[in-house]
Amino acid sequence: MNAMMKKAMRGANALGVSLYRHSNGRIGGKAKGMPVLLLTVPGRRTGAPHTVGVSYFEHDGGYLVTGSAGGTRHDPQWIRNLRVAPKARIQIGAEQTDVGVRVTEGAERDQLWREVVIARAPFFAGYEKKSGRVIPIAVLTPAGQQQST
Repeated sequence: MNAMMKKAMRGANALGVSLYRHSNGRIGGKAKGMPVLLLTVPGRRTGAPHTVGVSYFEHDGGYLVTGSAGGTRHDPQWIRNLRVAPKARIQIGAEQTDVGVRVTEGAERDQLWREVVIARAPFFAGYEKKSGRVIPIAVLTPAGQQQST
């Protein structure tokens, strides 16, 4: 991706985040019929907070987010940051919550992919096929709740 395209994408993300925040999710709170949350996670190199809107699945008192990036060949930056961040902050509508973070692997990831992601949003199968990679799934557990493994 060239520098001009990256700059345009950052600008579009900043606008989307701003609209979501100022409207408490009334604008930008859905994408492809799925609910969207704002995820703020520290950058893995700088530690500076980065916020992005991502679709999510409610599951077992927490939330699942997938690093599908619409089927691009590479994991999105935010999932790379989540892999090294023990916690993050989410906003759903007007509510902000600190969450513990765990990126799933192996059989657990595969089960969540089949039983939650594909069961509720079958179009995600096309993202994985298009990307040529295993789409990562992160579990976001609200602070104060036990994270299951």
